[in-house]
Amino acid sequence: MALKKNKDEIIEINMDNLPKHIAFICDGNRRWARGRGLPTLLGHKEGVEAIKRVVKRASELNLENLTFFCFSTENFDRSKEEVDYLFNLFREVIKLKKDFKKDGYRFHHTGDRSLLPQDMVDVIDELERDTSEGTKGTINIALAYGGRNDIINATKKMIKANVNPDEITEENFKDYLTTGEMPDVDLLVRTSGEQRISGFLLYNMAYAELYFVEQHWPSFKGEDLDKCIIEYQKRHRRFGK
Repeated sequence: MALKKNKDEIIEINMDNLPKHIAFICDGNRRWARGRGLPTLLGHKEGVEAIKRVVKRASELNLENLTFFCFSTENFDRSKEEVDYLFNLFREVIKLKKDFKKDGYRFHHTGDRSLLPQDMVDVIDELERDTSEGTKGTINIALAYGGRNDIINATKKMIKANVNPDEITEENFKDYLTTGEMPDVDLLVRTSGEQRISGFLLYNMAYAELYFVEQHWPSFKGEDLDKCIIEYQKRHRRFGK
């Protein structure tokens, strides 16, 4: 795979050094819309299209795990109009089932289901069930997600399960997080120029490479994913050694 940087230079993606798990903070939907003189809510709709483009390119590259941060626990503080619009948009996520299945991915939800309306939980369950045979990897949508919330809820689950404190390890603690079987994040990409992680996957990003890009999420394309991977491959990961 190659990415043309300019007419004289072509940079190759090293297919033997692909990140196992790329996480995206999909930021800038409203700013993208405002910059075009559009209603801000339309930015969220275009953000879904960006996810579809990234998943398609990820399938071509045989990437195994992607996580998209779409709605945080803090986002419930936004206007009722915006929250309702987002929830209605997420209710239509079932329409992505054909795309996920065609690209070979399973769907997984990360987040606090107790904060979601029951019909949305039903949609999530249906999508997880109907894509469960995907063999390429997992598409993880973080919805009603907060890193601290997830850690607290995982701790409560362990207490209810009467887990022996002496038997708790870094690995088995992950089993109680809503990230499921996803491996630790190798590369975090945040769009729209913001340079913070906003509580995203706090337990799973201990050694993630962080990459911040200026463009807003709705304008993100497959070739932009290539650029992120090439940047990742320039990094020397020492894991504290």
